[in-house]
Amino acid sequence: MANALATANNEGSGGNSPAAGSLTASPGHVLDLIRRSGGLTRAEILDKTGLSRMTVAARLETLQTAGWISSGQTTAVRGRPPSHFYFRAEQGAFLIANAGATGVRAAFTDLNGQVIEERRVSIAITVGPDRWLTSLIDLFDELLQSAGKKRDFIRGIAIGVPGPVDFASATVVSPPIMTGWDGYPIRAWFAERFSCPVLVDNDANAMTLGEHTAMFAEYDSLVTVKVATGIGAGIIAHGEIYRGADGAAGDIGHIPISPPADAPDSAVPVCRCGKAACLEAYAGGWALIRDLCNEGRNVATIDDAVRLAEAGDPLAVNAIRRAGRLIGSALSDVVSLLNPSVVVIGGELSDATDDLIAGIRERIYARSAPLASRRLQVVPARLGDRSGIVGLSTTLADHIFDPHRVDAALA
Repeated sequence: MANALATANNEGSGGNSPAAGSLTASPGHVLDLIRRSGGLTRAEILDKTGLSRMTVAARLETLQTAGWISSGQTTAVRGRPPSHFYFRAEQGAFLIANAGATGVRAAFTDLNGQVIEERRVSIAITVGPDRWLTSLIDLFDELLQSAGKKRDFIRGIAIGVPGPVDFASATVVSPPIMTGWDGYPIRAWFAERFSCPVLVDNDANAMTLGEHTAMFAEYDSLVTVKVATGIGAGIIAHGEIYRGADGAAGDIGHIPISPPADAPDSAVPVCRCGKAACLEAYAGGWALIRDLCNEGRNVATIDDAVRLAEAGDPLAVNAIRRAGRLIGSALSDVVSLLNPSVVVIGGELSDATDDLIAGIRERIYARSAPLASRRLQVVPARLGDRSGIVGLSTTLADHIFDPHRVDAALA
């Protein structure tokens, strides 16, 4: 079953699910219900699917024979306890890596995305794909060794990167800072080392999916902004991630803005993408470091800038608050256009200080359309730097155990 599922996923990895008829009677649909619920009784499956007892029994037998579910009895107050059917999340594992500009967090998870072990190392994404991916493989192998597993135990790999991604082809497209990554065949590179599906997504989308899945699932319209070295956004529309026609949705950091009224009379800053006056060139973490250094402050990292602000340095406090206002001005247009229920602010800079969110709130509520902002919540991210791992593992599990793919593998 594992090999068949890997084959089915590799044949369709990154694209839309294969066309099929109604899934309500399929084993894949029953597995999906059991996996997402954490366990169901036979009666609950009957109720949720509307299938006959005979059909449900057949579907459960198929899934148990394939090794994807198990059954067990729970404690009942009176009478015979009902059997629950559970997804066997231990029948394989995922390898997840969420990269920023200067480091990567990697995790070994079960098939439900529960982290078993994780590690973080510092490596710049700018070293290029061959060197970066080789370092990642070494990190993955360390995780496998620690778990006592071999590569053939892995059912899927998901990677988040700080650049524009064509999700279907798992390639990075014209990235501003990822030198050498444009069009690099990441999936083919991994295919020589692992026999499993490989997904690649933008790091802001990964963060958005993690926050939405774990903390904001009750909202079907949400925007998340990641403010770290760069600035990116992710969009949840109708309960699903929205990537746009070509994967470029949410690239808020490279929207050009007018120079702030309090900006010094100097040349308009050039962004890392090569264009002038991008939002990121004024308000990204790297721009913040640049401006503080120009003012005589000794800062080399975002953490340095945050420590200055926490110590009460007026230049650092004002710079972070100003960055928040600029981001808030750009987000006010997003709020007026999309009318989300929640705007979630995360990333290295947001996680460390409240000054950024204060500036963002100030501008969003002042400039957004009244109807779009009257019930809007602007809140900090709740998962911190683990949101990307959660989002990527969720995406990978939903892809691999998509009912169409499961049915194709079982067939």
